[in-house]
Amino acid sequence: MSAETSYDYDPIAEGYAAENEKSLVNAYYERPAMLELAGDVAGRRVLDAGCGAGPLFAALRERGAVVTGVDASAGMLELARRRLGADADLRVVDLAGPLPFPDDTFDDVIASLVLHYLEDWGPTLAEVRRVLKPGGRLLVSVDHPFVITLMQQAAGKKPQYFETRNRTEEWVMGGQTATLSFWDRPLHAMTEAFTAAGFRISVISEPPAVPEAREVFPEQFRDRPGLRFLSFLFFVLEAG
Repeated sequence: MSAETSYDYDPIAEGYAAENEKSLVNAYYERPAMLELAGDVAGRRVLDAGCGAGPLFAALRERGAVVTGVDASAGMLELARRRLGADADLRVVDLAGPLPFPDDTFDDVIASLVLHYLEDWGPTLAEVRRVLKPGGRLLVSVDHPFVITLMQQAAGKKPQYFETRNRTEEWVMGGQTATLSFWDRPLHAMTEAFTAAGFRISVISEPPAVPEAREVFPEQFRDRPGLRFLSFLFFVLEAG
């Protein structure tokens, strides 16, 4: 893998941030699920790894956490600064490289929809493990690998579930375009990477959306008996 993560949100920062605030998968599914998994964070020091424009940072801070946010996109961090204030601890950091923090700094690291941009999770997980206190937690959300397989089938492609493979998508948001590069991998490759880095898997979750989602997005839930749908996969990991 190159020395940099394989995405550049700068061209679509404004449009993506606006969409993230209100979309089903972000505002009514992924972010509430991550906060539920995080639980009581009051007084805990938390690294929001891949913080984007700062919506999760803001929610964690409101719950009493002491939050540091890092992201590879300077454009996203500019939006986060506007939202969170000049005193917010925000830094441009590429998660494919070393983290600029001492050992045993954080109680929790939250990697929300970011690891799937990395081809090799090993160095990143090793750095996360280093900056976590003993017994600290890593909370992760990534694209659900089965969803990717279904997408391949729908596109008439031969599924390659058991391979770690690259996928590029062109996103148009706010009238701007960005090409994003993702690395898809099977579940066993994820869990093996976590355990190889010294983490113990305590939770693997496929959570429901929040109840309000049915009211805001009635069409999406018209034929669904519940609030679960395939989108992301969540993990809670404990540092040994």
